[in-house]
Amino acid sequence: MAASRKNRKRAFVCENEVGHEDTDAKRRKVNLDDSRHIAALILARGGSKGIPLKNIKMLAGVPLIGWVIRAALDSGVFDSVWVSTDHDEIARVAKAWGAEVHRRSPEVSKDTTSSLETIQEFSRLNPDVGVICNIQATSPCLHPHHLKEAVEYITKGGCDSVFSVVRRHHFRWQEVKEGDCTTALSPDPAHRPRHQDWSGELCENGSFYFATKELIDKGLLQGGKMKYFEMKPDYSVDIHVDTDWPVAEQRVLRYGYFGKDKPEVVKLLLCNVSGCLTDGQIYMSAKGEEMVSINTRDQAGINMLKKEDVKVILIEKDPITKALAKKLSQRMGCLLLQNMDDILKDVQRRMKKEGLEWKEVAYLGNDEPDVKCLELAGLSAAPMDAPTIAHNHAKYICRNAAGRGAVREFAEHILLLKKKAKSQMEQDRIGRNNF
Repeated sequence: MAASRKNRKRAFVCENEVGHEDTDAKRRKVNLDDSRHIAALILARGGSKGIPLKNIKMLAGVPLIGWVIRAALDSGVFDSVWVSTDHDEIARVAKAWGAEVHRRSPEVSKDTTSSLETIQEFSRLNPDVGVICNIQATSPCLHPHHLKEAVEYITKGGCDSVFSVVRRHHFRWQEVKEGDCTTALSPDPAHRPRHQDWSGELCENGSFYFATKELIDKGLLQGGKMKYFEMKPDYSVDIHVDTDWPVAEQRVLRYGYFGKDKPEVVKLLLCNVSGCLTDGQIYMSAKGEEMVSINTRDQAGINMLKKEDVKVILIEKDPITKALAKKLSQRMGCLLLQNMDDILKDVQRRMKKEGLEWKEVAYLGNDEPDVKCLELAGLSAAPMDAPTIAHNHAKYICRNAAGRGAVREFAEHILLLKKKAKSQMEQDRIGRNNF
């Protein structure tokens, strides 16, 4: 999740204080045709009325703003990526996902404040920024290539503003008072076209708005030389109310951007026992026998992975009796590794023995000793009730708690991504064969 903006110059203001230019090395943007500082700005106020703290609510294992931050960073077209917020927790999540934070003032944090007013404040506080891209936090199916293609209308085409649209085939009618007759807005009902004979209409989908500083300072997000960027309906997801959430989650699992990693190559899941497979509690009988509780859903999840040729190895950081370890290993049908003083080194030794690279490994961890493995693994996750440090470094955060379905949920996530990736590989193969 760490920001990947190397080889690009960036000037920044952090917490509303003017900072300094990064002087570690000469940095450059991917596109060299425009020397202006181009910043991405994601507005994420804490006082959402429809869904409380909507901007950091988990969507398919990722905070909502995490989807667009990742797309913006990986596009490579921005000198800096920002989240504008008035809320401490949103600021923390934004930084964890690699964005800078613009602490908006109380004047632009009201229910009545417009997006433009907040963008104008950011522009005033960042005089070196020449182009601002306002990315909507509620557009989780945005991909880096959308931003790469759209920005060229400004850097190469000389446009002042570029905004995203989607093509809709809706028959629109004039709203009237009760008792009055309505009229058609589009198309003409006397010549009602078939869907396939009508090109439809272009409507803003709200995913992003590029605008020059000059335009914003005049109080405009759209103006001057304008261009639209058309996105397919599959990627035009917008979340405003709770009922949108289940639909959006299914859509993002199919069309969302999951990063540069290739999850289809995952061949091994390393899963912590205490705090992941179990709830972390160890029960003791009067005779001193140790016991733990295992959820049958989690056992089913492990079996699902093994059927799809994903090997599962259990890790126990805390010492437990040999009898309990043996019983756990037999019950789950997995190798169980114990007494791991240095988890990273022990995992790397195991990977070398298995002949695997990090991109082929999924890791389910729950605390500070797991941080490095969570960062390096091709896929990584932490249970819902894991400490914050694990959440900050995991690529997926489970909705279920440890010992209550977190393993099953992560297993399903791994298999879903493998299925999606295999489908894409098949499409690529068909595409190559057509040439």
